[in-house]
Amino acid sequence: MRLPEAWARERKRDYFYRKAKKDKYRSRAAYKLLQAVSKYRFLNKGDVVIDLGAAPGGWMQASRKIVGEEGFVLGVDLKPIDPLKETNVYTFVGNLDAIEIQKQIEQILPAQADVVISDVSPNVSGVWEVDHARQIDLARKSMILALNFLRKGGNFFVKAFQGDMLKDFVEELTQLFARVEIIKPKASRARSAEVFVLGMGLKRRH
Repeated sequence: MRLPEAWARERKRDYFYRKAKKDKYRSRAAYKLLQAVSKYRFLNKGDVVIDLGAAPGGWMQASRKIVGEEGFVLGVDLKPIDPLKETNVYTFVGNLDAIEIQKQIEQILPAQADVVISDVSPNVSGVWEVDHARQIDLARKSMILALNFLRKGGNFFVKAFQGDMLKDFVEELTQLFARVEIIKPKASRARSAEVFVLGMGLKRRH
């Protein structure tokens, strides 16, 4: 399907789109993660990372750059992800709603996760109330999955949309994590309602 011409022109002018091409990242979204990590230091060398909604792999590339050879990155998405060349990066096709996903992750993960990141998004309908509700639902499903694999003291970083339901979701995270922040990285488009919620320091294992 041909992209709308105006959208295609805007994307080509976009600084982070062009920077991603230059730096060989698979998506401009890599800079959203890198900017958040630069400020809050929630992802570090040697960490074990689960990346939900990982396609096309930009966050996986950014995570691998940070964790280095000593860490491990597992990417999960509904769509197949082209493999990365590094041996400590693994992907599989999975659905957050599937019963098997927890067992699949358990079989692959070498240790409890230090960090779970989620860029999962719904198919946008254009009806704001519906899209907001779907995004918060996916963020909550990501949170539930994260709680099964995060070590005590671990961190969780997830996409959300601004709206009425965001407050309740943030309050849920404040019960689970020592520190919670709502983040709008510079790489997020200013007109977008997209934000990211960061939970740092999981208080207890579930």
